[in-house]
Amino acid sequence: MTTLWQASQQLSLQESTPDAFTEAALNAAQDSEKEGARVFTRLYNAQARQQASEAQLRWQARRALSAIDGLPVSIKDLFDVKGEPTTAGSRLLAEAPAAAANASVVERLNQAGAAIVGKTNMTEFAFSGLGINPHFGTPANPWRRAEKRIPGGSSSGAAVAVADGMCLGAVGTDTGGSVRIPAALCGLTGFKPTANRIKQAGTLPLSTSLDSIGVIAHDVRSCWLLDSVIAERPLELHPRDLRAARFAVPQTRVLEGLDATVAEAWRRALAALQQAGATLVNIALSELDELNVMNARGGITALEAWQWHQHSAVAQPDAYDPQVLVRVQRGSLLNEQDAAELYQQRQNWQGRVNAALSGFDALLMPTVPCIAPTVASLDDAQRYMEINALMLRNPSTINMLDGCAISLPCHQPGSAPVGLSLASVHGDDARLISWSLAVETVLNRRSPS
Repeated sequence: MTTLWQASQQLSLQESTPDAFTEAALNAAQDSEKEGARVFTRLYNAQARQQASEAQLRWQARRALSAIDGLPVSIKDLFDVKGEPTTAGSRLLAEAPAAAANASVVERLNQAGAAIVGKTNMTEFAFSGLGINPHFGTPANPWRRAEKRIPGGSSSGAAVAVADGMCLGAVGTDTGGSVRIPAALCGLTGFKPTANRIKQAGTLPLSTSLDSIGVIAHDVRSCWLLDSVIAERPLELHPRDLRAARFAVPQTRVLEGLDATVAEAWRRALAALQQAGATLVNIALSELDELNVMNARGGITALEAWQWHQHSAVAQPDAYDPQVLVRVQRGSLLNEQDAAELYQQRQNWQGRVNAALSGFDALLMPTVPCIAPTVASLDDAQRYMEINALMLRNPSTINMLDGCAISLPCHQPGSAPVGLSLASVHGDDARLISWSLAVETVLNRRSPS
């Protein structure tokens, strides 16, 4: 499948056209045999075609607005589009006032000439890592599709749209792994930058302290390219030699409960990196155990979600997905003193974890500890909450750190998708994505060792 990066190169060399890529994406989105009806909450057929046609003229005149001018991308149903309500995967907001302006990231995409094909489905209000949505349906994971496995969330439609060729890159949000989880479960690459790199104006919040805007695509270069468009300052990619790499492998919490498929993919990935010359250092990082206590009553996410939802959750509780509502309501039990303690605990924790990671080029861990379960297996509320917590456990660590992270596919061809996460501290995005490019090269060799 052509990647966003490859498509951009083809346009530059005039080997293809924006119309061809955008038309293929729209055809896939409207194919009754595919997942488009559950992937998108809104399609922009006419606008996307018009943008692609206009971009074609610019490419012919060698006046392209950007490297993705006319290429099909999608946006999560959390971003304001002028003139329409932002529904956030919920029926509750179907009659909400229309947005008065585009979200900052939407405006950046428009300025770059991107052909926005539609708004993608998501876990209601982004409050779950599973991607299940009872209102608009749940897009089926591309792996063993007939089994209807979860896509991961909350950016569920974003990942399936990329996997199924309905766009070449997707913009989503990530509060506790919502870009990286679906990327890992769907065999894609997901990049969560340091939160303040991407302006969040016009984005419906979940937790303002933890929210970030990220991207999903097929590979590192494509994620870098899309990130470069939506960020004010593009990251610089530099070649890295893995023989100079020093990666930390935490032994606390993040390796617990790995299923057999993830454990084997994890072992192979570490062996491949060592074979390539990388130095892997096991570290305790016992600070990670403190997150269980900090989040025991819902933590910062529930606290801040309740601040946004408290009126609707009291007035119209039946309009919510019950699994989302119960998580929102936990925030009602936290008072101002609890809030002050949580913010202080986080700040203190961040300082100690940053110190522990000093001297390392990145932290390595499995993105999530298990492969995608079936949607049917999560009908039980208790099972839903257990698997949701498991999916969020590893990636949410980096949101608490206010760092940056990327998930790279590390499974063997034909097997269940598994993600390898590289992460680093606040503001270390350029180094992280450069190291990720080197790691991706090794993982793509799929060493059988």
